[in-house]
Amino acid sequence: MPGRDNEAGGLLCRREISNGDHPLCLGNGSIWNQYFKDAEIVEQIDRDEAMRNILLLFAKLNPAIGYVQGMNEVLAPLYYVFRMNQEGEDASEAEADSFECFVQLLSGSVDHFCQQLDNSSVGIHSTLLHFSELLKANDGELWRHLDASKMNPQFYAFRWITLLLTQEFELSSIMRIWDYLLSNPSGVQEVLLRVCCAMLLCVRHELVCGDFISNLKLLQHYPEVDLEHVLDVASHLKTPVSSYQPYSII
Repeated sequence: MPGRDNEAGGLLCRREISNGDHPLCLGNGSIWNQYFKDAEIVEQIDRDEAMRNILLLFAKLNPAIGYVQGMNEVLAPLYYVFRMNQEGEDASEAEADSFECFVQLLSGSVDHFCQQLDNSSVGIHSTLLHFSELLKANDGELWRHLDASKMNPQFYAFRWITLLLTQEFELSSIMRIWDYLLSNPSGVQEVLLRVCCAMLLCVRHELVCGDFISNLKLLQHYPEVDLEHVLDVASHLKTPVSSYQPYSII
């Protein structure tokens, strides 16, 4: 009989295949549905195998957030440092250390990657508002000029903040900035906003003299500056009166 032949060959009859095992099943409990979700994440990441493993694991452990484009840019400096320090050793150690630090680094800003929280008190819009308040408290004239020209912080600071400035500077400068962020007791997010504000103040003349188009180009392709001066300016900024409560890495 056909059924017995299939059993003898190790194959299951059609009636013996559960709904969750069917490749076309879209249920949450379906192993195939999970497989295709993982494959989609891997395709989006498309990076070094170790980095792909880290980002895939993060996405699986945080299904409400998953993988968001740009996370790889935050991970890359961490993995580079650990991999270079463990050259010739087991690469899996660099992978594990990078994952742990990646989770810790994002712990204070992971809500910025969750679109459903954009308009909440912990979302990116709240953070951008605090950034705007910080600029206003330290340079009202520059703030008014950017506001009058409709230069919304979302056009440039969104990337600065969510990607921790990894797209604005060379790797060596990123390492210096991150060292400054992580060593400051005020917390990564608060200090990051100060650095971003200082970046505006360090190109103040160009911004005040520029219009929307020229300023957008300037801030989306931030020029080479004296980084130590930027950090010094950041350390002397006034704190605005605000209800904003940034997370800190513990």
